[in-house]
Amino acid sequence: MICAIIVCMKEIILASRSPRRRELLEKCGIEFTCIPADIDESIDEQGDLAEEIRKLSMRKADAILQEYPDAIVIGSDTIVVCEGKVLGKPANEKDAAEMLGMLSGNTHQVYTGLCIKSRQKTYSTCSVSEVKFVPMTDNDIREYIATGECSDKAGAYAIQGYGGRYIEEIRGDYYAIMGLPLHQVYAEMKNRTAY
Repeated sequence: MICAIIVCMKEIILASRSPRRRELLEKCGIEFTCIPADIDESIDEQGDLAEEIRKLSMRKADAILQEYPDAIVIGSDTIVVCEGKVLGKPANEKDAAEMLGMLSGNTHQVYTGLCIKSRQKTYSTCSVSEVKFVPMTDNDIREYIATGECSDKAGAYAIQGYGGRYIEEIRGDYYAIMGLPLHQVYAEMKNRTAY
C-alpha cells in the first residue's frame, strides 16, 4: 500500500491524459485529478526546442488554471528529436517504421517540458536527455510495431515498455524520458506551501 505523504489543501491537477504521467505522479504520494488541456500543441520546430517545449507545458498549465484558479496545475509535454527532426506521435504503422528506422543505431534527444503553476507561483523548466538505440533490423521494427506500443508515443517508442529492449544507453533523466521529471515535481511539491 502506498501512503499519501503530501497533504495539500489546494486541488492538484495534472493537465494530461497520459497514463504514464499519471503513473509517475502517483509516485510523488499526492492526490490529484487528471484534466487534459484542450490547446493547440504545435511548436516552432525551427526555434529553440527546449524553450518551445517549456512554453508548451506552460500553455497547458495556463489553460487548466483559467478553469480552476484555486488549483495547483502540472503541465508537461515531451518531444523526441533525431538528427534535428522532431518526431511526434506516428500517424500510422508506416510512419512508425520510418521513425524507428531513424532511431536505429543513433543517439537522439528527448525534451520534456514541465510547468507547475498556481496563482501565487510558477515553476517552469525543460529536461533534455539523450537516448542511444542499438541497430534494429527490419524484422525488429516489424515485431516492435506489432506490439501496438508505438501508436501514441512521441518517436514511436516507450522506454519503459518493449522499446526498452532496443535502448543501449541513456544520459539524463529516465523519468523525464518517460514523460515527467519525477524528482523535480517531487521537490516542488515538498515546498508546495509557496503555491
